[in-house]
Amino acid sequence: MTTTSIGGWKATVAVSMSNYIEAGSIIALATSLTLWQEYFGFSNLVVGLVAALSANAFGAAIGAMIGGPLGDRYGRKFIYTYDLILYMAGTALVIFAVAPWMLILGVILTGIAVGAGVPVAWTYIAEEAPSEHRAKHVGTAQFAWSLAPALVFLLATLVVPLGLLGSRLVFAHLFVVAFITWWIRRRLSESQTWKKANEERRLEEAAGVKRRNYRELLTNATNLKAIFFLVGVYALWNLVAGQMGIFMPRVYETSGVKSASEQNLLQVLLWSLTVLATYFGFMKYGDRVDRRLLYGIGAVLGIAAWVLLVFVHVTTPVLILFAALWGISAGIGAQAFYALWAAEMFATRYRASAQGVLFFVARIVVGLLSYWFPTLLAEQGVPFVGMIMIGALVAALLIGVIWAPDTRGKSLEQIESERYGSSVRQPAEKLPAP
Repeated sequence: MTTTSIGGWKATVAVSMSNYIEAGSIIALATSLTLWQEYFGFSNLVVGLVAALSANAFGAAIGAMIGGPLGDRYGRKFIYTYDLILYMAGTALVIFAVAPWMLILGVILTGIAVGAGVPVAWTYIAEEAPSEHRAKHVGTAQFAWSLAPALVFLLATLVVPLGLLGSRLVFAHLFVVAFITWWIRRRLSESQTWKKANEERRLEEAAGVKRRNYRELLTNATNLKAIFFLVGVYALWNLVAGQMGIFMPRVYETSGVKSASEQNLLQVLLWSLTVLATYFGFMKYGDRVDRRLLYGIGAVLGIAAWVLLVFVHVTTPVLILFAALWGISAGIGAQAFYALWAAEMFATRYRASAQGVLFFVARIVVGLLSYWFPTLLAEQGVPFVGMIMIGALVAALLIGVIWAPDTRGKSLEQIESERYGSSVRQPAEKLPAP
């Protein structure tokens, strides 16, 4: 039986759900880590290991390195045929975990699944979006990424009285969302930009040209400049956001907020403001105003939030202001611009592979700190870890504002031509003549 393919905004929303599922997985684990620690008797180092292996870090890093090249070779839709099946398997293990290995394996599988899906999602959305509304479409993924924590923290607050059973129910809701999304995605049409590039690749191969996407990606000077820029923008910012996503309840607890419900409500405020800032800030103005200015405003607000937490005596109003500043910052900040720039700055033939490499690097960086973060927080306190956060955010601010590309309103083909000239079309490695 044939079904009608979906495209346009419906496709954008369906693909954006990768971000909802990713962020939801991180927050579901964040709100349940203490409960799992008590249930299995984990030490702080084991808690850090679980966090490091999750969708927040190493698990997603591995998935990105797998999904990126496969998305370039076999198509963007190929990833969506399988990634959520793996995700549902991992989530089911977590829901029914009665032994540490079930929890750890489930966390790893969900991480690999979202790592494979999210970079390809950003790629697909940017390729299918109209040039004059690319930020608006890419912002939909950021909107979904922000909406998930707001809803999951709210849901986690409601089920606090149920203890670990409540946390299992939070993961169960993600399983249901993943199944519905997988069902809808079966009707996605393939990216037209990828189809065109794939036809060119087939013609090159027929003419005896052998392409090595990762070799080209990592040896081409234009690519390397983009990679270093985007690592500076995203990996440094995500070093902070990654710890906040999974350990923020512990930061609040160390700052004096002992109630799990109050910790979760602070996060509901933070992420609700991120949702609003994404829609009314990035989606409304990302295609209309100077992107350096918008990025800079977001970066400064994020720094201001952590300065408050480190240098001001912590009270409830200070924590509310912290949540508000970071929430708005995240809506118009580095991740939204990274998703946009990472799609714009690479040629179609290795756009998803590039995002896979970048996502891999960013999540490895998060994972390395995640392993030690609970111990550092417990032994050194908020000011110590806060200074690490501020340093990373200041560096990301400077890199983004100074080297942001001028791509607003341009088609991907125009950007590719301006950045690469004709070099990307030249044979990479010819086979010996017969």
